[in-house]
Amino acid sequence: MKNILFSVIVCAALWTYSLSAQGQPLPSSLVISDYNPVWTSQSSSSADSMPCGGGDIGLNVWVEKGELLFYIARSGTFDENNALLKLGRVRITLSPNPFEGKTFRQELVLKDGYVQIKGANGDLSADIKIWTDVFQPLVKVEISSSKAISATFAYESWRTEDRAITGKENNSNSWKWAPQGDVKTFRDEISFSGNSILFYHRNQKNTVFDAAVKQQGLESIKDSLQNPLQNLTFGGMMRGTGLKPSGISDGKYLNTGFRGWKLTSIRPSKKLEMQLILHTAQTSGLKAWQEQLAAVVAAGKKSNSLKTIKWWNAYWNRSFIYINAKPGSAEWQIARNYQLFRYMLGCNAYGKLPTKFNGGLFTYDPVQVDSSYRFTPDFRNWGGGTHTAQNQRLVYWPMLKSGDAELMKPQFDFYLNALNNARRRTRFYWNHEGASFTEQLENFGLPNPAEYGWKRPAGYDRGMEYNAWLEYEWDTALEFCMMILESQRYAAHDIRKYMPLIENCLDFFDAHYRYLALRRGSKSLDADGHLVLYPGSGAETYKMAYNASSTIAGLKTLLGRLLELPDGLLNQQKKKRWSAMLRSIPPISFRNFEGHPTISPAAHWERINNTESPQLYPVFPWGIFGTGKPGLDTARNTYLYDSDALKFRSHVGWKQDHIFAARLGLTKEAERLILLKMKDSGRRFPAFWGPGFDWVPDHNWGGSGMTGMQEMLMQTDGKKIMLFPAWPKQWDTHFKLHAPYQTTVEAVLRNGRVEDLKVTPESRRKDVVILLD
Repeated sequence: MKNILFSVIVCAALWTYSLSAQGQPLPSSLVISDYNPVWTSQSSSSADSMPCGGGDIGLNVWVEKGELLFYIARSGTFDENNALLKLGRVRITLSPNPFEGKTFRQELVLKDGYVQIKGANGDLSADIKIWTDVFQPLVKVEISSSKAISATFAYESWRTEDRAITGKENNSNSWKWAPQGDVKTFRDEISFSGNSILFYHRNQKNTVFDAAVKQQGLESIKDSLQNPLQNLTFGGMMRGTGLKPSGISDGKYLNTGFRGWKLTSIRPSKKLEMQLILHTAQTSGLKAWQEQLAAVVAAGKKSNSLKTIKWWNAYWNRSFIYINAKPGSAEWQIARNYQLFRYMLGCNAYGKLPTKFNGGLFTYDPVQVDSSYRFTPDFRNWGGGTHTAQNQRLVYWPMLKSGDAELMKPQFDFYLNALNNARRRTRFYWNHEGASFTEQLENFGLPNPAEYGWKRPAGYDRGMEYNAWLEYEWDTALEFCMMILESQRYAAHDIRKYMPLIENCLDFFDAHYRYLALRRGSKSLDADGHLVLYPGSGAETYKMAYNASSTIAGLKTLLGRLLELPDGLLNQQKKKRWSAMLRSIPPISFRNFEGHPTISPAAHWERINNTESPQLYPVFPWGIFGTGKPGLDTARNTYLYDSDALKFRSHVGWKQDHIFAARLGLTKEAERLILLKMKDSGRRFPAFWGPGFDWVPDHNWGGSGMTGMQEMLMQTDGKKIMLFPAWPKQWDTHFKLHAPYQTTVEAVLRNGRVEDLKVTPESRRKDVVILLD
């Protein structure tokens, strides 16, 4: 337990210091540019690429054998099979070539959000800036050189013919291991258009959506279901001033053949520029999409980098975690990698779809991840349009404390857009209220077809996934509902449009478990007036569970938070209704290890199927137990003595033991795990972790790591703000994080003492408690 007397003394002394220093900038020996990755040699392959992006576009940038290459990815580019396809690759060759010399430098300029590449060969030097417009779907390459040079810009595609997808390669789409017949990735359309290159993919009539609807017996309501794949077209145009077409060539990169369409400088120049203008839309016909693209191209002519740079500057000023340690040391690495991963998240600030847990916008040739995966650069494990909520949630939790609640909109809208289909399937199968969001959910709100199961027993509930890992796992949607409510509390977001989503998720639990109880007997509640949450699931691990603690904690916390909303968001009639449901939620169960009381995963369960520790979900994400809260010893016992939790412990991938340790004030354990979790990835770009359980770069690895560092520095309970609850006091740090009620906290810890503190608004200072051992 923390020394409360010491905390009060430190807090009082700190208050006095901070008042005297009010209005002065907080000292820091670090700035964001200290974390810029800088490479002084060229890369060997796409595996050594550097991320660059903004808005909803991601690029993998590298220089190989004197040529500059980058992959293009964008949020929402789903094909007929619901694979998230890249938009191609660009190859830039300069003549004479400054990258044939010995001087080379490639840098990710975090502060301004672009990649800068410099090369020199004798008296010839060149400077290339690659950036993505945050506010328009536009990529720019700007080249300046000491002498006039020529450039060839090649747009390269490996989708020039229909291509059969077989075996494990189907893991990148919604068919996974259970394709029904032949699966193909259909060819793109690519051509010269004047002095530009036009490229696009338009989905054919039949998609995996149609197969899923038929498989799941929903054909009679198909016309009422939303289909995000229908008539979807994505692509764009590559163009530049003073460029002309210069032919088509064929080649092979690693294991994948490609064709390249080339634009070359009309004449040598010291200034060269190329643009990629992208467009994604569902349109009734191709002509409509082309007309929209023309409008996007016209708007792009006014683009300049100043507005984008201003956005990135504000992004870094909004939040940060610096550790003042020797560059390259373990402590320095975890702070640097926190910033690098936050940069990658910022690249999909305004996407139509959320940042995918299994690679985000920055996947590259899969053979560089697993030598047996000789697939195209479109591959990622665990699907493109498939939403694995247990993993996906970890990408988004850190955005509250990093002050990036606006970046959560694509994730919230994913569920909101799927609400209609989730409600209709619930009514169709069970004839009751609510929205059933399964684990392994497609972007059209139905279960993934492979996970739903093609070979199902006769008479098996049509609303259920026939899957040992996923059956009865409904509660992951509750975390996203909680994030929505927290975005209102942290950032004063207007969440009115999301209220039907939250209420339908809760409606489902109330209606469905009463429905199941009445199928077993004559009563819908147990003898104590509680819902019987059976069959249920403790994550994917404790199956056929009776009153899973993770579900109970989620329902209790979400309902409690919902009831705190002002009348403008939730009227008294609805508050009465949700208060009644809160009273119907059963209590959490407990068990005993070596005489130590612990949180039980559930009252009962039939088998263990995975390696999660949902008995600690009441600690995180639900916050029922934790520092300064009742039952802390029991929660710590669960972490320290539960044999399953001990057996499952790890830092890899989506594992969140470091977050549990931080929430429980176990500083040494949090320190041990965060140093493993957030250390350099072992790849050239330090934050390209993985594959873990998923893919590279593993975004639920990075998201869970960010959350752990935040929780080590700051935890909240109601209006109380607890600083350094699990932070090693020998780690000098300067951080700025966000707290509920539109509050920011910025502090400097040096030599084990808090040297400065700034709380905004000032009225919230009284709620701050310093916890240092």
